[in-house]
Amino acid sequence: MTRVRPLIAVLAAANIALAAPATAGPTLLLDASDGTVMYAEDVDMLWHPASLTKIMTAYLTFEALKSGKLTLETKIPVSEAANAQPPSKVGLPVGASMTVDLAIKALIVKSANDVAVMLAEAIGGTEAEFIGKMNTTAKRLGMTRTVFVNPNGLPAPEQVTTARDLAKLSRAVLKDFPEYASLWSMADMRIGRRRLGSHNGLLKTYEGADGLKTGFTCDSGYNVVASATRDGRRLMAVVLGESSGRDRTLRAQSLLEHGFQTREWRGFFQKTASIDTLPDTGAAAGVTSVRQAVMNFACGNRRHVVRTVAAREKAKVARVKAKAAKTAEGAASPTAAPAPAQAGVAPVTPKPKPKAAVVATPKAAPEPKPQ
Repeated sequence: MTRVRPLIAVLAAANIALAAPATAGPTLLLDASDGTVMYAEDVDMLWHPASLTKIMTAYLTFEALKSGKLTLETKIPVSEAANAQPPSKVGLPVGASMTVDLAIKALIVKSANDVAVMLAEAIGGTEAEFIGKMNTTAKRLGMTRTVFVNPNGLPAPEQVTTARDLAKLSRAVLKDFPEYASLWSMADMRIGRRRLGSHNGLLKTYEGADGLKTGFTCDSGYNVVASATRDGRRLMAVVLGESSGRDRTLRAQSLLEHGFQTREWRGFFQKTASIDTLPDTGAAAGVTSVRQAVMNFACGNRRHVVRTVAAREKAKVARVKAKAAKTAEGAASPTAAPAPAQAGVAPVTPKPKPKAAVVATPKAAPEPKPQ
């Protein structure tokens, strides 16, 4: 009993930490090896996948490499259709080409919309044929509520998915093509003299982070499928609909940390389900849009962004002042008389607490483009 009570307290604290803000979208945490679900919220709600679509594009590219249809050295050309795609993109001119090896890296790291079309045309012959392959493969992988209409995730009303389906796809791409696992953990890449960085903030900030992919559009919000490995155990988090890239990273980090902290004893307190046996939560009548809550001027809600930034800065200043006041209060309070020193033992003088540092207000980050 003495051991159980602390564990219950830890579980309660973990659940409080996982409490999502009112505007949070679907979330899912699972063990990537066996699909055991550790946390789930609105996993069957319809959502626009944004650039998480490119996980499927990568999956089909790996299949083409395995079958011999392509090699890593195969050069694929830039068509007019590929060149016409909006950013994020590599931006090569019509008629230029790049190797499949470089294209896959640009697809995953840069989230290049033009490269997604280049790969689609090289594999399917036409973009339309490739999209057919995407939907056929989705059905084979058990992605029952997913529909693809383009290979890059650019805004399209008909292109929808769910957190559950994205988890199935992400598990499959890691399981079926482990030889390409290192591509998902690349923080940056180079094309000529250009250095292109990943949008996945966890790769630089979270211990054990090793993939997979981010995505953003105004209606979809900031999304990520993130994986991390510790002590040989890989966990995966799906986070959809966050209002900023920062919130996306923090939410995924919170889920993963919760998983690593509780996975050893979770089975003692609750029954576990897999991604396949988890009860269907039911899809909404239509796809959800979070445009009005997104922290991005490009989404047409400048007033909301300004107010939210101001509120966050005010809260930050309040925290700094509270910490400084607490430090000053501790320094002013009377100290207990030191205990008499033992023979041959020098008395220990406590070190003064450091003063609270004043945090400079960061400059606003540049507006992200649809990924």
